[in-house]
Amino acid sequence: MMRAINVPTFLKKLMNITGMSEHWVAARIKQKGDSKCIPWKSLKDLILTHINVRKRVDVFALSIYGLVVFPKALRHVDESVTDLFDQFDKRVTPIPTILAKTFRSLSACRKAGEGRFIRYAQLLLAWFHSQF
Repeated sequence: MMRAINVPTFLKKLMNITGMSEHWVAARIKQKGDSKCIPWKSLKDLILTHINVRKRVDVFALSIYGLVVFPKALRHVDESVTDLFDQFDKRVTPIPTILAKTFRSLSACRKAGEGRFIRYAQLLLAWFHSQF
């Protein structure tokens, strides 16, 4: 017998990270290309005004990861970044996730011809396979 796994949606993950209501979060989720995002402006406003200091720090960290480490849509934080934060809450190490996302980003840049990651993607893949 297989048990269904309850995977939180982007909306639920954002509610958990931000501490905001379902209505607040749902009103700010946007579709960008093939994924859902939340605009940086909404997160910035929350960082400046949230009454819970821990939630302000969480939203700030989410913003850094979404805008700097794993940027996908300009001035928006992609739903895949919330997956990383979901793992943090469960005390799971984020290293494999970060490496996998880095590898995918390097490969996507290489395929699109945007940048010069000559052999770095292959090197990262070789290292990744040797570690896991």
